[in-house]
Amino acid sequence: MSEEPTVKKLFRKATDKKIAGVCSGIAEYLNIDVAVVRIIFLIALLCGSLGLWIYLIVWICTPER
Repeated sequence: MSEEPTVKKLFRKATDKKIAGVCSGIAEYLNIDVAVVRIIFLIALLCGSLGLWIYLIVWICTPER
């Protein structure tokens, strides 16, 4: 009998959030530190508006856990 693979899903975290839980959800999904994800979004925001748009799209599209 074979085991079915587990499917990872992206959720926003309600417990570890600064604004909407997007960065903490992405960090959990990728299994990396949340500070790294927040720094990446900050750099993307400072380099142009791409970081803001990606954050808003992920915020709207992902459910909260």
